Amino acid sequence: MNLKAYILDLGLIDYQKALDLQHHFWSRRVEEELPDLLLLLEHPHVITLGRRGERSHLLISPDVLEAMKIPLFHAERGGDVTYHGPGQLVVYPIFNLKNYGYRLIQYVSQLEEVILSVLRDFGIEGKRDSSNRGVWAGGDKIASIGVAIKRWVSFHGIALNYATDLKYFELINPCGLKGKKMTSMEKILRKKVSKDQLTKRICFHLKKIFPRDWEVKGLKDIKK
Repeated sequence: MNLKAYILDLGLIDYQKALDLQHHFWSRRVEEELPDLLLLLEHPHVITLGRRGERSHLLISPDVLEAMKIPLFHAERGGDVTYHGPGQLVVYPIFNLKNYGYRLIQYVSQLEEVILSVLRDFGIEGKRDSSNRGVWAGGDKIASIGVAIKRWVSFHGIALNYATDLKYFELINPCGLKGKKMTSMEKILRKKVSKDQLTKRICFHLKKIFPRDWEVKGLKDIKK
């Protein structure tokens, strides 16, 4: 077993480019050409439909979306419809789950635990909902989880709203949940949240749950 693991901070990156990278790294992880990887990033405005996604949960027409220059993607991840955009920290773990002994439900629960721990660090009480995956705070959803696992290797992952412009969620029924609202860390705390500090806390808690010899790498270091 290779105990190394890499962290890549990709900054703001288009959804399609990030998806291509996930597929590339997933393939190399399956072939044991790379250790586990953790991709940290934000997306420009985009809406994605997961495997359970229904077009009826998109509350505006594709033509209006196009006019707003918001692309729509069908994704392999679990879950329904969601929005990604600036001010939302997205975390894509490319992990071989056999090495941790996790199956799908256990893995998702561990990702939820990471978010709950991070929120506690910032003084926010997060909660699980037994009927809906993800994390809630103050009665609203603050983080979504949608993963895919093929040949034991995960991709897709977490989307945590820290400074998100929440009006974009009005374009959809988030996660297919009618009448439910999204929130953000800044809305709850009523102050700015440092992305750098948030990223550090995410990495800290992921390292505790997924213990490896973690190294920060650049994209050029490993995309060969």
